[in-house]
Amino acid sequence: MRRDHFTLSVSNIDWVETGEQPRRPAVSIDFTGPATLLRERLTGPDGDLLEAHETDASLRLQAPLGEEATGVVSVTNRITGDFILELNEDADDVLRFVRAARGYGEATSDEEGRYDVTITLDGEPFVSYEKRTFLVYDDEGSLLRQHSLIPSGVEL
Repeated sequence: MRRDHFTLSVSNIDWVETGEQPRRPAVSIDFTGPATLLRERLTGPDGDLLEAHETDASLRLQAPLGEEATGVVSVTNRITGDFILELNEDADDVLRFVRAARGYGEATSDEEGRYDVTITLDGEPFVSYEKRTFLVYDDEGSLLRQHSLIPSGVEL
């Protein structure tokens, strides 16, 4: 699967800068490539779709943080470590999303999730997750805890 087969869009993040009522941030990842491959990657060994706790979302920076830094957003299978999908994104945009998810978690008592992820196949929803973590790594592979979304009580 090629990274250009994926389009990422976000919603419910502007409230952080405008001071409005907190809303749970959401990300939609639309896939326009061969659906069979993505379906296989989102399916566990039991034949069922992977659940939220069986996946991890992260950003791996491609250069040190700064102006116009880019990164690779990925969703991986937590059990096998295999990549489910990867796409290139502007690092500042992703970090803004993580800040909104952190702010939502701090402003609410919602323990289920800090943000929503929906993966669509050719515009049709395929799988949706409520997520609590989003890990950010620098360009050398070290975890950037201050930029990551890590719920209290979680050890890495």
